Amino acid sequence: MRAVGSLPYEVTEDEHVWITVSDGTRLAARIWRPYSSEVDPVPGILEYIPYRKRDLTAVRDSIHHPYLAGHGYACVRVDIRGTGESEGVLTDEYLEQEQRDAEDVLQWIAEQPWCNGRTGMMGISWGGFAALQVAARKPPTLQAIAIASFTDDRYADDFHYMGGCMLSDNLAEAGTMFAYSTLPPDPALVGDRWRDMWRERIEAAGPWVDEWLNHQRRDDYWRHASVSENYSDVQVPVLASSGWADGYSNAVSRLLANLDVPRRGLVGPWSHKYPHLGEPGPAIGYLQELVRWWDHWLRDIDNGVLDGPMLLTWMQDSVPPSTSYEDRPGRWIGEDAWPSPNVTPVDLPLTRHRLAEEGEQVPAEDLTVQSPLSVGQFSGKWASYNAPPDLPYDQREEDGGSLVFETDPLTERCEILGSPVVDLEVSADRPVAMVAARLSDVRPDGRATRVTYGLLNLTHRDGHDDPQPLEPGRRYRVSIDLNVVAQAFPPGHKIRLSLSSSYWPLAWPPPEQACLTVHTGQSRLILPVRTVDGEDRLDPFGEPEGAEPIRTTNVKPGEHRWTVQRDLVDYESALEIVKDGGTAHYEDIDLDVSRRAYERYSSVADDFQSARGETEWTLTFSRGDWSATTVTRTVLTCTSTEFHLHARLDGYEGEQRLFSRNWHHTVPRDLV
Repeated sequence: MRAVGSLPYEVTEDEHVWITVSDGTRLAARIWRPYSSEVDPVPGILEYIPYRKRDLTAVRDSIHHPYLAGHGYACVRVDIRGTGESEGVLTDEYLEQEQRDAEDVLQWIAEQPWCNGRTGMMGISWGGFAALQVAARKPPTLQAIAIASFTDDRYADDFHYMGGCMLSDNLAEAGTMFAYSTLPPDPALVGDRWRDMWRERIEAAGPWVDEWLNHQRRDDYWRHASVSENYSDVQVPVLASSGWADGYSNAVSRLLANLDVPRRGLVGPWSHKYPHLGEPGPAIGYLQELVRWWDHWLRDIDNGVLDGPMLLTWMQDSVPPSTSYEDRPGRWIGEDAWPSPNVTPVDLPLTRHRLAEEGEQVPAEDLTVQSPLSVGQFSGKWASYNAPPDLPYDQREEDGGSLVFETDPLTERCEILGSPVVDLEVSADRPVAMVAARLSDVRPDGRATRVTYGLLNLTHRDGHDDPQPLEPGRRYRVSIDLNVVAQAFPPGHKIRLSLSSSYWPLAWPPPEQACLTVHTGQSRLILPVRTVDGEDRLDPFGEPEGAEPIRTTNVKPGEHRWTVQRDLVDYESALEIVKDGGTAHYEDIDLDVSRRAYERYSSVADDFQSARGETEWTLTFSRGDWSATTVTRTVLTCTSTEFHLHARLDGYEGEQRLFSRNWHHTVPRDLV
């Protein structure tokens, strides 16, 4: 990224501002705006997230908010109530209170003397969710949004559940928010109240996964704030982006297909990152695109921001399997509409060991699979958070416990864009069973790179609202949607479909090991094959730019580790993940921050009731003789009928433990 020193407007920063919302709670804000805005008011742009503006997102914030402010906008970065220095408590995601607060904040921004009354919202992840959800509430001043790495469907396409299967990230991300929602405010801003505010947060705290486990099917809890329930609620222009290495790769295409407002879509090769910080590369000049977007919708500048393709996406070329990439080779392509007339479904019938050619008649056979719990240990994270190595590795070992179907070596290049679909005629010998479907690019030397995948809890075969047990031995027609992707398969490579009956630890295993029977003759893979006339290589973006980031010093090095363990004495297998950021010193506020996350997912042999997930976070903030630490730990185990949850929270001031709480909860399994 190129740091831009000279911007059109000179920028002033208000490092800490209180915004009082309608119930009297004060939220903490940081504001960057042009000096001239006091006499020449400008539009306001809100980023609204719970990740601590003063420290944990301060470096990232310092890159894009001053840059946008330097182009004539008042950028307001607000911590959600109960986080950072904001008052109150945070007990769950996307609550009604959170959204009402956001509406109050937008109104407050519009009424400031430096704002001309027009506002936008931007954000990635929680910030992208918030902007889309608030837009659906139609606040009067909000005129456009720009969102990245988000979803419109909180149940079916978030880190909680996928195809009715519970994801391990349901535990991991609950652990993240268990930690973040119980952190202390900074005494430098709130004074001696910091300890009382911290105590209030801890007394209101609990493991968020408990709430999420109590909603194992799509109900009103998940329908709340899911924009997919009524796309017409969104009536402002939307710039939507994501990355193929991110878990949120599907929602961009759904918004393009379902919204009836001016909209643009952008999907690169990135993990869970803003596009101007995108990894794997290439990163792009996203902030320049944001300036054009805001200039058009908040300043009425006719700059052609809607000219060109509705969807710009990175068509990924073939790469060897790896758990991390610095860059992904490929090219930018454009689609003027979505769904695209350039994409045609191609049906490949499933037959023994083969993906037959379109139109080929195949015999009716019964093919069985009963996967070991080890299938899935090389699956990577549901979403790559760019904490390598968190991408899937070589699929050959995974395929040893799977049903495998593959094409003959391709004679010409094949490109897909969209969601591959697996239509199966399938039966199971247990009332609860799952299917994991993986699509891989197989090189001539046999190495297999996973391209995309999808999951289906077969009790959710007719929808997520009212799952029903399977009748053992009965045949069912089911459809599995794989994640949207853009991928090229070169000549000489094979396309492989792999089906397994477990995918641990990416997805929690079923209550019992099930044997699946796939019945050929009616089962098929449907590929979204893209063909265009002529060359469609585009060069739509400049190099990434941003403001000079604030200075931090690495005081203590961190550690990143991703280890697969197998004990051949007691047959325990485990995936152990360490994400240790070490200690960073924030020079402008003289603050040291240490952050370490640990995850472990284990099982014994093929005992599906031995699955165990554990996550632990340790965060320390210190300045001079002041130091505060939180340690949160969550453990999830199961039987065939119940989930067992244990959680612990400890708070330390210096070496003295001030708070300690424990939770023990049992939640019945609901066909999961």
